[in-house]
Amino acid sequence: MKKIFLFMSLIMLALMMSACSGRGDVLRVGMDLSYPPFETVTTDNEPMGISVDIAKAFGLYLGREVEIINTDFGSLIPALNSGEIDIIIASMSITAERELSVDFTDPYFYFKIISLMNKTYAENNGLTEDSSVDDVLALEDVTYVGLASQVSVTIPQSYGKTVIEATDLGTAVESVAQGTADLLLMSANPVVAGYQANSDDTIVLWDAFVSSPIGMAVAEGNTELLAQANAFIDTFSDENGLYQVLKDQWDAVILAELGKYGLDFYIHE
Repeated sequence: MKKIFLFMSLIMLALMMSACSGRGDVLRVGMDLSYPPFETVTTDNEPMGISVDIAKAFGLYLGREVEIINTDFGSLIPALNSGEIDIIIASMSITAERELSVDFTDPYFYFKIISLMNKTYAENNGLTEDSSVDDVLALEDVTYVGLASQVSVTIPQSYGKTVIEATDLGTAVESVAQGTADLLLMSANPVVAGYQANSDDTIVLWDAFVSSPIGMAVAEGNTELLAQANAFIDTFSDENGLYQVLKDQWDAVILAELGKYGLDFYIHE
């Protein structure tokens, strides 16, 4: 009986270890699939986008299967720290506040905060889409508009500028188009969308007020996965590395979206 009991115990232990090993082979990647073209879904509701491609390439690099866990952006760090996911690959900016909760990799993209400007105001002050941030800051009479507690307000305020606070993005864009405000700072997608909807009345200033580094995040103390992710990122710039692969796949999409730049806009600081 003792031998049978021991034999059954060993079988159960082997099964448990096998199950644990299976879970460990799957890399659970958290992202919010609401932000095309970086994180989105196909018409069949399958994960798709630049971050999805990066996650899958990381899985190949590690020799691990990848599972994309669609998670609301604000819940990604709690999900990481509770063990629901292994890594965040979700266009997440590296900030001092977030670094208190997670460990970030080296940056692999940079998201820019650029400007939507009233066209008449720009022409009256000799500004074009190639003007610099310094050119804008040198103007004393700029009327800024932004959304409360967002960079569109906090960045101008950091330069001592007064900002009109709009109730929503549509109102802020409309105020620039109508000339009741001169300048709105936002990330590239809403700025370009605002311009495309009001191309007769606005211009885009491409020089960035802020270039926000984007990194992958792992749970604090997960030094093994952090080192693997950094080693993976180090390969991006290789000849025929992931940057080139992503540009081949996504340049046309981003160029159509931004109207001026492809993926290089996000690769270079």
